[in-house]
Amino acid sequence: MSSATQKASAADSSTADQIASLQAQLASQQATLEEREARIRQLEEIIRTFQRKTFSGTSEQTSAAQMGLFNEAEATEAPEVTVKPHTRQRRGRPALPPELPREEVIHDLPETDKVCPHDGTTLEQIGQETSEQLDIVPAQVKVIRHVRLKYACPCCQQHVATAAKPVQPLGKSIAAPGLLAYIATAKYVDALPLYRQVSQFSRLGVELDRTTLANWMVKCGELTQPLINRLTELILEQPVIGMDETTVQVLDEPGKPARSTSYMWVMGAGPPGQRLRVFHYEPTRSGRVPMERLEDFAGAVMVDGYSGYDSACQVHGITRLGCWAHARRKFFDAAKLQPKGKTGRPDQALAMIGKLYQIEREARELEPDERHQLRQEKSKPVIDKLQAWLTKTLPRVAPKTKLGEALHYLHKQWPALVRYLDDGRYPIDNNAIENAIRPFAIGRKNWLCVSRRRAYETDIALAA
Repeated sequence: MSSATQKASAADSSTADQIASLQAQLASQQATLEEREARIRQLEEIIRTFQRKTFSGTSEQTSAAQMGLFNEAEATEAPEVTVKPHTRQRRGRPALPPELPREEVIHDLPETDKVCPHDGTTLEQIGQETSEQLDIVPAQVKVIRHVRLKYACPCCQQHVATAAKPVQPLGKSIAAPGLLAYIATAKYVDALPLYRQVSQFSRLGVELDRTTLANWMVKCGELTQPLINRLTELILEQPVIGMDETTVQVLDEPGKPARSTSYMWVMGAGPPGQRLRVFHYEPTRSGRVPMERLEDFAGAVMVDGYSGYDSACQVHGITRLGCWAHARRKFFDAAKLQPKGKTGRPDQALAMIGKLYQIEREARELEPDERHQLRQEKSKPVIDKLQAWLTKTLPRVAPKTKLGEALHYLHKQWPALVRYLDDGRYPIDNNAIENAIRPFAIGRKNWLCVSRRRAYETDIALAA
């Protein structure tokens, strides 16, 4: 090979290397650009999510237009739909309960008006017109004086008998059972902190100390502990139970800073109208809690996607059910980030999940066997269609977007989510337990935090 040929070959090789190097740099820059664009989209979603949660309503209702997308769920993009504005219907005045006591106030004409202005004849009553108002008697306080009569033998004068005092919840306390029930209901049902109740009593002319009220609640909680234990036993005897937890800030927690997070756990079971609920305080959200609380349970448990339940289900042989409300909520959040007036993949998922809930409304009054049969006939085809849509859509969506998070959650929780089809006693979601824990979350906005002793008080007194 001549020298010129060798130089040309070397030049060609060098050029090829340079081209390969430039192509590699271009590919790297392209990848970096795509990562930046994905990050920008993710940050834009975070901003829109924050704006929606701050300035928009929290309702998760879907429109009829979304339900109409069910038949078009296989399409890559759903068509644009125009939804007519909502027209609010005027409701009539609510009827007052007939069992409430009535107080009649008679309104009569003055004597001078009971004479006909035309001929001076005295008017006769021919009827009456009646209307009702709802009034309230403000809370009243009273003192119950227990008078115990004493008797003695007039002959020997050696025997004296005194009438026994009724058994009281707190022994020598000045608090009557009705007062204790009033304070407990206001605190744990109506989320009224004790310091506000102290102010209310002060306006009624009674000065009480908040520490005294707190001590009363702790002692009442101790008295109800046997009931709490029995409620727990009854719940664990049910074939299906639900569990959830919510945060609570506890001060003076041993080994934990004041700003650390503790948890109130709730466990419940039973049909509507016969709900059993038990609240339990724990300083942690670790899997140890469900492991201990479900030790004597061997049925099915309805929970969210939290992995802390995994070990308890595996060790105790518990069937884990997934909550479709949680899965739906993630697609709802993704749908709210779409441009106004547009529909897309999140709406397709919402339409199919909405169809599952529509079937559940049909099955609400059925017996478990009939409900199971209906689910196999109507729900399972929807589930199969949703799974096919998920398989096709999942690889096409960036995982760090809201829609990607919803798809990956649905994919990960799929075995637990579809398990409700196996038994007519299984619920489709955990809404019953979430509704039970909501009053506590509302109360938390009032009292913000509790001391370690008050956490114990909340634990034992809220269980009911």
